[in-house]
Amino acid sequence: MAKAQKNRFGEDEGAPPQKLAEKTYQRELARLHAELVKLQLWTVHAGLKVCVVFEGRDGAGKGGVIKAITERVSPRVFRVVALPAPTDREKSQMYIQRYVPHLPAAGEIVIFDRSWYNRAGVERVLEFCTMEQVGRFLEMTPGVEKVMVESGIILVKYWLEVSEAEQTRRLEARISDPRKLWKLSPMDLKSYNRWYDYSRARDDMFKATDTPWAPWHVVRSDDKRRARLNAISHFLSQVPYQDAPREKPVLPKRQKPHGYVEPNYPFKIVPERDWGAD
Repeated sequence: MAKAQKNRFGEDEGAPPQKLAEKTYQRELARLHAELVKLQLWTVHAGLKVCVVFEGRDGAGKGGVIKAITERVSPRVFRVVALPAPTDREKSQMYIQRYVPHLPAAGEIVIFDRSWYNRAGVERVLEFCTMEQVGRFLEMTPGVEKVMVESGIILVKYWLEVSEAEQTRRLEARISDPRKLWKLSPMDLKSYNRWYDYSRARDDMFKATDTPWAPWHVVRSDDKRRARLNAISHFLSQVPYQDAPREKPVLPKRQKPHGYVEPNYPFKIVPERDWGAD
């Protein structure tokens, strides 16, 4: 009997991922959410500037990880940036120029759902730019990121690694589930059959931009729950934080009505349906 092939993580290629139980996931996610709130308070108190980049193939789970990070924190502190295709004016600018205004100021955590690395990935694979432009981007990016880090930005970069089989399953689910149709773009379909073009692009990107000051961190994402917990836990380990000084809030006494009477106003009440009925 032939031995099963191993992937880059030393696992059997054909082995299904070990799924994390929902109960365990929810318990650990709640614990990590509490830590993210603590990080949020410290970021504002200490004036930290944090920039998080999420990259990966279509269907790798970037949106799910970002949602898990941000669902219990303030959007005024945790700001998600997902830029559309560049305008004609932006195409005429220095490539990274349109990303610079979105970088964090003091007291902000900015999360890029895809980033300037579009040039090294989707733009390269779908031939929206020349290989000469890709090479120039890969050459200049480490220097640009070094300037970012030296300016006080904590830069954390993640690549979500999904298997071929799991990507296929997720994209097929987007086709059949009306709740997920919006996630499937024409670009997803065009890029689906270019798996190895993306692999080459990823490898070149890692080789050129995995630096001591801005390294790439790879999150295995075939198990969405496990990927989210691993990514959040690792992110928390990358940013130094502690309990911010604050007084425990106490609800004040509510004021007395002082003659106020509820008006007899014809409120337009939303109908209450019996959602438990079959």
